[in-house]
Amino acid sequence: MLYRLWYYVRETVVSLWRNLSLTLAAILTVAISLSLVGASLLIREGAERATAQFQEGVEFIVFMVPNASAEQDAAIRNVLDSSPAISRYVYVDKMAAYEEFQRLFTDKPELVESVSPDVMPPSYRIVPNNPEAGNVAEMARQFGEQPGVKEVATATEAIHQIEDFSNRVSQALLVAAVVLVAVSTLLILNTVFTAITARRQEIEVMKVVGATNWFIRIPFMLEGTIHGLIGAALAVPALFVVDDQVLAYFQESDAVPLFRGFAVPDGYIWDTSLWLLAVGGAVGMIGSAVAVTRYTDV
Repeated sequence: MLYRLWYYVRETVVSLWRNLSLTLAAILTVAISLSLVGASLLIREGAERATAQFQEGVEFIVFMVPNASAEQDAAIRNVLDSSPAISRYVYVDKMAAYEEFQRLFTDKPELVESVSPDVMPPSYRIVPNNPEAGNVAEMARQFGEQPGVKEVATATEAIHQIEDFSNRVSQALLVAAVVLVAVSTLLILNTVFTAITARRQEIEVMKVVGATNWFIRIPFMLEGTIHGLIGAALAVPALFVVDDQVLAYFQESDAVPLFRGFAVPDGYIWDTSLWLLAVGGAVGMIGSAVAVTRYTDV
């Protein structure tokens, strides 16, 4: 048993080293394709979290400028208190907005430390009596014209905007990823086929002395699986780069307050990483399995 294990490990390592250029090409292609898949998943998760503010019937949010005067704030509050068109509203001051920001980014202390309550825009989360889209849009327009208002985001418009952005980016990444995954599989197949061809005479001798097909195939299948696993492992750091650079850009942006919610917890990133490792191993195994099935029978 130990001899077999040693044989499988030795032959796999020798084959990987013998076809180093093809091995590196296959690994890098797997890494790039799975990085795109992972980035797509992170963006989708971020989009779902960015729309979490529109819960419990909130139809639009009035974001005030951080330095809005007491008079400007009082004018908005008077309209909300006196308007029969408003069912209810919740005021979220700077500190409450900051505390919400802390909850969203509880696992990113460096990001929380870079933001202070003073830069957080206070907001009114409003539930109108009539949630019909046209009525909400008109009310949002009216509030948007008031002094001290930075932005008014309606649920329909904001969710559509975020989902449209998410869908466009995710679809583009997924299409590229699917193509690259297919290319990765073919590269792994070709790499394993090259290894089989280089050892054709040795395989013929092993068959003559009674070696089974699976005894011959396992080192080649391990080779393909290792291609996929290493490529997937290289894709994992790319997920953290996307989180730290791409999603963080939205989280730190003051241009669109809603995009501050583009937060993905580290736990989700690690779960995605494990999923990518499983996919990478499967891609490598499939490519090598096709190769050994077709080319090791002599």
